[in-house]
Amino acid sequence: MGQSLCTVVKESTVSNGNSPVSDEQTAEKHFRFPTAFTILFGLIVFVAALTWIIPAGEYQREMNKELGEEVPVPGTYHQVESDPQRLLTSMLMAPVNGMYDTETNEARAIDVALFVLMIGGFLGVVTRTGAIDAGMSRTMKALKGREIWMIPFMMALFAAGGTSYGMAEESLAFYGLIIPVMIAAGYDAVTAVAMIMLGAGIGTLGSTVNPFATVIASNAAQIPFTQGIWLRVVILVLGWLACVVYVMRYARLVKANPEKSLVADLREDNRQHFLGGKASLEEIEFTTKRKIILLIFAITFAVMIWGVSSAGWWMGQMSALFLGSAILIGLIGRLGEKELVNTFLDGARDLLGVALIIGVARGVVVVMDQGKITDTLLFWAEQAVGDLPSVAFINVMFWIEVLLSFFVPSSSGLAVLSMPIMAPLAEFAEVSRHLVVTAFQSANGLVNLINPTFAVVMGGLAIGRVGYDRWLRFMAPLLLILVIIIMAALSIGAL
Repeated sequence: MGQSLCTVVKESTVSNGNSPVSDEQTAEKHFRFPTAFTILFGLIVFVAALTWIIPAGEYQREMNKELGEEVPVPGTYHQVESDPQRLLTSMLMAPVNGMYDTETNEARAIDVALFVLMIGGFLGVVTRTGAIDAGMSRTMKALKGREIWMIPFMMALFAAGGTSYGMAEESLAFYGLIIPVMIAAGYDAVTAVAMIMLGAGIGTLGSTVNPFATVIASNAAQIPFTQGIWLRVVILVLGWLACVVYVMRYARLVKANPEKSLVADLREDNRQHFLGGKASLEEIEFTTKRKIILLIFAITFAVMIWGVSSAGWWMGQMSALFLGSAILIGLIGRLGEKELVNTFLDGARDLLGVALIIGVARGVVVVMDQGKITDTLLFWAEQAVGDLPSVAFINVMFWIEVLLSFFVPSSSGLAVLSMPIMAPLAEFAEVSRHLVVTAFQSANGLVNLINPTFAVVMGGLAIGRVGYDRWLRFMAPLLLILVIIIMAALSIGAL
């Protein structure tokens, strides 16, 4: 489940039948990249160590009526008594505190983890009925030779979700549907993961009316969220085009030569895992019952999107939706009570590792907050941009938000934390506050395409069985392209 393993093997050769084989010829050199859990635990230890080095400090907070939350007050930073986190205790308690606050019992990530388990059970039930396999079979027939065009179409849909309502955790529900389709079409898991993660991610990076990023940040900066919208549209369109071209180029390369895939060594294993080892899906009958099940399947996702974007739903309501749909589909599929329950539990069990990763990822932020170094990092950022000219100011602001995003992956959390402090500094550099908002959301969106502390990244990679090291290799050139697009747009906007 997301096991990250990169093995370099040096093949041994023998010059003649009687010569002994040298150590260099027979040696196999193995490099094992750590798993996602190990990476996250390492980050927890690193952040805990920082609490012993970085001075503890706090800003005074005041209630912002528009946001309904307390926000830091500029100019009020002061050092407080340090609370260094013990390395062993922090490492063991951080995943627990990442799920929920053990002192107040307030939910932190447990609702997301439960949502993931419900998705797993739901997909397990739908798969058991044979409806997904039958649907993929019909899709493959309809798209024969044109499967590549699924990439821009699906990435446009996900980008629309990202830019409009900040599609993130709910995107995890789509991996189980899209990955088998792309593998059956001759592509690989990286292609499918990129379609979803980059699609929703570039939409969030170029948020136009996203209430969890643009609107909250604009309110915290005390400006209308419509200010700067056209610059964000430019970043969204150019970023989406760059991502689509990049993913399509990789997909064509993999289909032409499967050995070029970043997960080539897992090709047969992934085919077994996602397709049950089938060479094709053409033999599966698309019965009326399976059509009805797929219709309910599609309606479930449509209702989820409506609930999040229009009815104020969050993880609890979405979890209940998938649970109810699983029961309904199980009854239509005539699975029987025992088979339905066992199938649902098996599906949830498949995503248990993903659910646990979410808690561990959230634990990194918890340790930093408990060590009281979050505001200190924000204060240092405030000092770094004090006397810079406009173009330099907005680009340094972008990179500061990039750094802060690694520690605070939540777009709404980072907006509430940083915008009340950073936005007023724009006036000293003679730039508009909306540029600071755009720099914030672009930086946060960029980092959250690869951020190991962002549960959506680690969860999506775990579902797709793509190692984190391989994802970084895939993303490195694209990140450079996106950075150039963002910095160019911000610089032009500051002129």
